[in-house]
Amino acid sequence: VQLVESGGGLVQAGDSLRLSCAASGRVFSYSALAWFRQAPGKERNFVAALAWGPNSTVYADSVKGRFTISRDNAKNTVYLEMNSLKPEDTATYYCAYNDRFDRRSAPLWKTYSYWGQGTHVTVSS
Repeated sequence: VQLVESGGGLVQAGDSLRLSCAASGRVFSYSALAWFRQAPGKERNFVAALAWGPNSTVYADSVKGRFTISRDNAKNTVYLEMNSLKPEDTATYYCAYNDRFDRRSAPLWKTYSYWGQGTHVTVSS
């Protein structure tokens, strides 16, 4: 599976931005796709995940109510809609894939076998 992120950029606090992750290769019906982010000098943190088939999503507390993860099965693309952006949302955002979705393990980066190259988001105050 290959993952390609896009949509990052420079925005102001309070703005919105939508990230995309295009997946190619074999995407299984019960797979998991997730977004993680990593700020300079900090560890990679979970943002959101969804099940490719069943309608199931998981969010980090820090983004609940502001970010929405969704998918377009026909396009093999996962989106991360980010609203009310804050300077602390500044990071490189990575898309990740695993063959199976599990709510308990979805927030763990080591769950995922495939990663994209990342797209950078900068939120200015």
